[in-house]
Amino acid sequence: MYNIALVEDEKDLNDLIKTYLEKEGYNVTSYYNGDTAIKDSNKDYHLWILDIMLGDDISGYDIIKKIREDNNDVPVIFTSARDKDLDKIIGLELGSDDYITKPYSPKELVLRVNNIIRRVYTKERQKITYKDYEDLNLTTLEFDLLYMFVTNKEKSFSRDDILNNIWGENYFGTDRVVDDLIRRLRKKMPLLDINTIYGYGYRLL
Repeated sequence: MYNIALVEDEKDLNDLIKTYLEKEGYNVTSYYNGDTAIKDSNKDYHLWILDIMLGDDISGYDIIKKIREDNNDVPVIFTSARDKDLDKIIGLELGSDDYITKPYSPKELVLRVNNIIRRVYTKERQKITYKDYEDLNLTTLEFDLLYMFVTNKEKSFSRDDILNNIWGENYFGTDRVVDDLIRRLRKKMPLLDINTIYGYGYRLL
C-alpha cells in the first residue's frame, strides 16, 4: 500500500480528498498546517500533496524545500487557489511533479495521483549515460524527460508528445510545463544538446 501525505488547511477539503484517496486504496496521513507537516518532512511517504497557501507562516514551498533536503525522488503535487504561471514555474523549479488549481474535482486529483504513482513506482528506474555527467540530482520528471531524449536521439517530439510520454495521456495541464521542465533540465545539464523546434517542440541532437 502506498502512503500519501496530504497537507491542506481547509479541513473539509482535506477530509474529502482523504476519503477519495482511501477508497482508491491509499494510506493517507492528513496535515492541517505547515508546522506539523514540515516536522515530518523526512518521513517515508510515497507522495506528498501540498497546498501552497497554508494558514500559518509555513507555505507549501517551505515544505518541499525541506523534503528535498532528505529526498530528491519522492513525487510532490502542489495545489493552489491561485492559477498563476509563476506559481507553477516556482513549483517546478523546487522539484514538484504536478500542479492543480483549486477548485478541482477530487476525482481529477485521484487520477493525477494514480498516474504519478504508476509512473514512479511500477517500473524500474533505468541508468543512463550522457557525455561526462555523473550522479546528477534529478527529480523523477527530469529523469524521465532525459531518458526519453537519450533513448530517442535526433527524434523530434512535439510538446503534446512530451506531455503524453512524461505526464501521461490523462494530464489536464497546459504544455507550458514542458518548456519549464526543459529549462530546468538545461540548467542542470548545460552540455545537454536539446534543440528547440520553433512552434513544435524539441529534439536531442
